[in-house]
Amino acid sequence: MKYLKLIRFQNLLMLALMQLLFRYGFLNFQNITLALTDWQYLLLVLATVMIAAGGYVINNIMDQATDNYNKPKKVVVGKSISEASAYNIYFFVTVLGVGIGFYLSNVIAKPGFASIFIIISATLYLYATSLKQMLLIGNFVVAFLLAFSVIIIGVFDLLPVINPENKIEMAELFSILMDYAVFAFVINFIREIVKDMEDISGDHKQGMNTLPVILGLKRTSKIVFVLSLIPLIMITYYIKNYFLPNDLHLATLYSLTCIVSPLIYFTIKIDHAKKKKDYHQLSTILKLIILFGCFSIAVVTYNILHHHHA
Repeated sequence: MKYLKLIRFQNLLMLALMQLLFRYGFLNFQNITLALTDWQYLLLVLATVMIAAGGYVINNIMDQATDNYNKPKKVVVGKSISEASAYNIYFFVTVLGVGIGFYLSNVIAKPGFASIFIIISATLYLYATSLKQMLLIGNFVVAFLLAFSVIIIGVFDLLPVINPENKIEMAELFSILMDYAVFAFVINFIREIVKDMEDISGDHKQGMNTLPVILGLKRTSKIVFVLSLIPLIMITYYIKNYFLPNDLHLATLYSLTCIVSPLIYFTIKIDHAKKKKDYHQLSTILKLIILFGCFSIAVVTYNILHHHHA
């Protein structure tokens, strides 16, 4: 149990689910040959998850002081797992993730792509040790890495099999993946700031340069409010320009119920949030929005297929 806590098991599960949804709820239904076989794709998911796990472990090692203050019940390193074991786990999962990355890069005959895994691991290490202290840089890195776990699907599954015949179709699929990546980035970036609002007292004590520590909760709320309008505008644009003209009623209904409504709720609530538990609740809502956002790819695909058959 304590090891699952150390690697933030639920977050990793969500990451894996997200990558599986894009392949088995979307890409598999397109009329194209994909670069990776099923088990190679599972290896890609495993590599992503292992590298992310490494990121969580090193983060937990470096965060002992702040976490002891902010969330004493959740601290694992130094309590139920020694720092030495935590480092061993960190090296093991990171090396495994990078190793699988090397293997897959050779499978698709693009050995240079292995560097992606090395760069991501290095970035996660830098994040835990130094970037996190810098204003908004840390938030940006975490949000970008989640978005990148969507982009990497295109890099390994689509890029290697692009040819003159399927170029247009591939570009379209890539742009859909990019839209999802941007959405995941924006929501996660907002969520990172909300988590900083939740942790303001401990971060303040540790001298962290987070937005809430520097600007205070009131001003940060205003910034978050403005930021949360971006995904709302994005989805509304999507519904208006893609779903409605193509009679995708199910996709429209799903987006309005599961993504737009919670987002509006969040936007209204952020202004009134005062307590630690308010921010915690809001951060959870954003996590659910990311999850529902990923599921929407399967809903849209299903809707399109059934619409064609109807």
